[in-house]
Amino acid sequence: MRKLSAEYPVWFCDIWGVIHNGYEPFANTVACLAKHREQGGVVVLVSNSPRSETGIIKQLDEIGVTRAAYDAAVTSGDVTRTLMEEAPSHKLFHLGPERDDSIFHGVQVERVPLDQAGAVICTGLFHDTHETPADYETLLKEILSRKLPMICANPDKMVRKGSRLLYCAGSLAERYAAMGGEVSMAGKPYAPIYDLARGKAEAARGKHVVPGDVLAIGDGPETDIKGAADQGIACLYVTGGVREHVEDMESELAHIRELVPSARIVAAVPELVWS
Repeated sequence: MRKLSAEYPVWFCDIWGVIHNGYEPFANTVACLAKHREQGGVVVLVSNSPRSETGIIKQLDEIGVTRAAYDAAVTSGDVTRTLMEEAPSHKLFHLGPERDDSIFHGVQVERVPLDQAGAVICTGLFHDTHETPADYETLLKEILSRKLPMICANPDKMVRKGSRLLYCAGSLAERYAAMGGEVSMAGKPYAPIYDLARGKAEAARGKHVVPGDVLAIGDGPETDIKGAADQGIACLYVTGGVREHVEDMESELAHIRELVPSARIVAAVPELVWS
């Protein structure tokens, strides 16, 4: 990462699966991010979390990720707030866990029961530790029967928490779209979150940021890698996130390049190490 730090002054770094596993930070990665900043680099955390920037920083503090590791954070939740306010109705049904309630703070919308809603904001499953998208078939059919648009606050379909894989909001949005429902996505791989991240990087760096300045770091082929490719920026694939064990790296990278032909993957590593 020392060499990549010299080549790419701005890093857009994913959080879950790259910086922590939901319970504790990855020490080498956190130290590496801090070292990049010590050398004059900028780190903007870019997360598909439905929480706001304030909410995600609070979570990072609680887990033990030092603030020396990053300059700023942008989240899918931040982008979602704009989509919420632009929804045809300001009366929204919240499909997701209570812990994501911060997404409503400061937004001029009303949280209402489904039968009063004009749109749905999806931040995840109600109980992601033991539910799957199949458990939501009846609810999604009811939402569809009401012809309600869905705003998905987290395009991720799955995330690893410790040794377990949990379903995310993207899995429900995918299922709803397959049923014929209208879905608006926030977060990676979509452009608005990168525009927001670029603005944060320019503020921290004090000058304009061009695609050649940026290295995207992440573990999600459909989010981190595709998002970077669509933005024309290089990316680093972290293999220890959603895919905890990658036995054949050559085949893994071939699959990713087939999925995202325009991807410019400069390296694939299990964790970030400054050497």
